[in-house]
Amino acid sequence: MALAEGEKTGTLTPKERKDLKVLALFVAVYCREHHRGEKAPLGVTEHDLEGLAPRAVCGECRDILAYAFEKRLRCPLEPKPVCKHCHIHCYRAGHREKVREIMRFSGRHLILRGRLDLLWHYFF
Repeated sequence: MALAEGEKTGTLTPKERKDLKVLALFVAVYCREHHRGEKAPLGVTEHDLEGLAPRAVCGECRDILAYAFEKRLRCPLEPKPVCKHCHIHCYRAGHREKVREIMRFSGRHLILRGRLDLLWHYFF
């Protein structure tokens, strides 16, 4: 992921770090339960992202996660709304449905296994 014109620079805010960590966790859970085969970490080092996506995921999920990270970092709105309540919808149509599927599955999966702190993300 390279920085593009208009993209924020510097370190991430705590809210941005938390959002990206939750996204990486959800994608990793989805990938673990749905995809078999060779997996590798996302491997991001730019823009203070190192360590946010340490879990290994397949190539398809790596692409989705990299796309979602890029869109989250380029969001022009301050404060950033939850994507499902946003009026801009910056994801491409295919990616938007895939991220919804990932969030729906992983949210339920983690909540049913005791991650009640994620209820906030699930409902809001």
